Amino acid sequence: MADVLHFLHFLRRRRDERPAETHARTTADQRVAVIGLGRFGYSLANELMQRGWDVLGLDTDPRLVQKHSDALTHAAVADCTDAEALRQLGVHEFTSAVVAIGSDIEASILVSANLLEARVPNIWAKAVSRQHGQILERLGVHHVVLPEHEMGERVAHLVTGRMLDFIEFDDDYALVKTIAPTAITGLPLGHSQVRGRYGVTVVGIKRPGEDFTYATAETVVQKGDVIVVTGKTHAVESFAELG
Repeated sequence: MADVLHFLHFLRRRRDERPAETHARTTADQRVAVIGLGRFGYSLANELMQRGWDVLGLDTDPRLVQKHSDALTHAAVADCTDAEALRQLGVHEFTSAVVAIGSDIEASILVSANLLEARVPNIWAKAVSRQHGQILERLGVHHVVLPEHEMGERVAHLVTGRMLDFIEFDDDYALVKTIAPTAITGLPLGHSQVRGRYGVTVVGIKRPGEDFTYATAETVVQKGDVIVVTGKTHAVESFAELG
C-alpha cells in the first residue's frame, strides 16, 4: 500500500504543478493504463478509480480481466509485449502507465520497453528484485518500485523503534509519525530549537481526541502528543528514539 500511495502522491503533485491554463485538460490527463491485474496492479487500479481517475486495466489472463472489468473504466485481454497491441489500445495517448507484472520478468522488461518506445511520459514499473529494478532503470523507466523490499524496510523501522509510521524517500529524507519525546514537551517548538538541536522539523501535531494540525514555532508540545517530523533519515531515527 505504501507504494500505491507514493504513486498517487506523485500523480497529484504533477497535476498541481501544471500552469493554470492547463488545468482545463485535467480530466483528459487523469488516465492511467495499468498492465497486470494481479494483487498489486488491481489494488493500485482500484485506488485510482476511487480517486476519480480513468483506468484502463490490461492482462493476458481472461479470468482476471473478467473479474475486475466492472470495477474499472475499461479492461481488456491483451499481450502488451506486442507493441502493436499497445498501439491499438491507444496506450501511447495516456500520460501515465504502470507495469504491474511481477511473475514474468521478461514480460515486464518487454512491456516497459514498448511503453518507452511509445513515449508515454510517466512510466512506473514493479520490480521483484534489485537486479530486475536495475534493468528497468537502465532501460529508462521513470519510476521503479520494489513493494516487498520497501515494505520490509518500513516495517523493520516500526518494529524496532518508537515510530508509529515511517516513509523514506529516495534522497535519504524521511517522514515519521511518533510520540513526542520528553525533551521537547512543555515548551513552544521555537524555544526547544528542535531543528537546530536534532536536525528535524516538526510539521504536524495531534493531541488525544483532536485532529492533526500544522505545527508552528508557538506550538507547545505536551506529553502524549503524536507529532509528524521530517528530516534526514538518520536524524529522524535518532529523534524518535529520544523517549
